[in-house]
Amino acid sequence: MDFSILGSSNLKVSRICLGSMTWGLQNNQSDANQQIDFALAQGINFIDTAEMYAVPPSADTYGKTETIIGNWLAANPQRRKDIILATKIAGSGLPWVRDGGPINAAAVVEAVDASLQRLQTDYIDLYQLHWPNRTTPHFGKHWPNQIQPSALDAADHQAQMLDILQGLQQCVEAGKIRHCGLSDDTPWGINTYLKLSEQHKLPRMVSIQNEFSLLHAKDWPYLIENCVQENVAYLPWSPLAGGLLSGKYANGARPEGSRWTYMQRNGIFRDTPQAHEAVAAYSEIAAGYGYTPAQLALAWCDQVDGVTSTIIGATSMSQLKEDIDAFAKPLSERAMQDIAEVFNRYPAPY
Repeated sequence: MDFSILGSSNLKVSRICLGSMTWGLQNNQSDANQQIDFALAQGINFIDTAEMYAVPPSADTYGKTETIIGNWLAANPQRRKDIILATKIAGSGLPWVRDGGPINAAAVVEAVDASLQRLQTDYIDLYQLHWPNRTTPHFGKHWPNQIQPSALDAADHQAQMLDILQGLQQCVEAGKIRHCGLSDDTPWGINTYLKLSEQHKLPRMVSIQNEFSLLHAKDWPYLIENCVQENVAYLPWSPLAGGLLSGKYANGARPEGSRWTYMQRNGIFRDTPQAHEAVAAYSEIAAGYGYTPAQLALAWCDQVDGVTSTIIGATSMSQLKEDIDAFAKPLSERAMQDIAEVFNRYPAPY
């Protein structure tokens, strides 16, 4: 297993991060136990979760994933030191989470304590803001004029961000969290947090996780260059585009129990003709080089300059093994060239 330093922290994380958002709905405690045990045996030391999970989010599944991980930790207390555990505070919009309110200092302190209780641990290695209080160009909102940045009250949001950092500082000082990170944010968000941290001697954001894949590479090169130069770890989530890059949704297929058979808050916005055409082309390349479509997509993601660790998720052990194997099979220069030709035809298929 290869490892990277998590941004400006001193944490050494595996190049594969085990995602967990299906645990508590599509997967049960036994499934999760098997996945964690297997991942650790392969050298993975990085696990990502969130208070909002399982997904799709609901009042019934809220907190279930953290509880499942906490049960594993309680049964394996000697392994806690071997794991870099990351979780996230939910932002506004979910009425069953702090009445749907925005992230602020008080919410951070409350959420950290609740996560620690569910996780049955004394500390969180990486505590992330799941999404900003402002609207950002993620989850299908990245096309011109879908959001209105000129309407943003920047001073107000900077004040909110300072308040959040002060809440994070309380938790750091109490020993409840070690490092802080972002999720679903932008270069302005990253740099504003870094500026405020430096000005006020508050915790520094060491990482960001955003959606990134062969079908959705809008963070390249500008946000990723920003991360590299500012020493912020870049953690791609959904490197298989919600399973689309595995090829399992080809020709309108909807395998029983798969992600797309569940309610989607934003609709299945990845389900476009261009995306399916791109997947078919990538699948053909994969077959020619002895990869599964999923392995091709994951190997490509791992080889993007600036990527620190790729967050994978699986609902079965066979999927997990297939995904992990991808990181031991670097793509050749010729394969990367073939992929680039398809990418140039479908740079933004959804």
